[in-house]
Amino acid sequence: MKITLITVGKIKERFFEAAIEEYSKRLSRYCRLEILQVADEKTPDGAKEALERQIREKEGERILSHIRDGAYVIALAIEGKQLSSEELAARINRLGVEGKGQLVFIIGGSLGLSKAVMNRADYHLSFSPMTFPHQLMRVILLEQIYRSFRIIAGEPYHK
Repeated sequence: MKITLITVGKIKERFFEAAIEEYSKRLSRYCRLEILQVADEKTPDGAKEALERQIREKEGERILSHIRDGAYVIALAIEGKQLSSEELAARINRLGVEGKGQLVFIIGGSLGLSKAVMNRADYHLSFSPMTFPHQLMRVILLEQIYRSFRIIAGEPYHK
């Protein structure tokens, strides 16, 4: 199975990069992982809703340009469905059994995801009603994907 993370913006802190590298290495045993970063748009302070929408749309176009036909797309969104680790593992496993060869997880920028991206997504996943820094969310998502593969394989993983 191929797992692709499409994220908006670059990682700025070395400690996040180190965590991402570690989970990428661990995941290489279970799947082919690809992490794509698209450029984020600068948002001026006090931006009006129309400008924020334009920014989401620009970032959304960049995201959508990387999604292949046939990919199963999971968008991370506060309003999405919250799952336990076991439920996420079961979903990933079921998608693999159904022949979905590519799963794409999308983490938007600071303004969230465009309507076009949300409409393209096959599933909306929420980790919490809280907002997390986008760089930290990459680490959390990779850890949960790794945990999912450990659960699927029946291998121990700390709780």
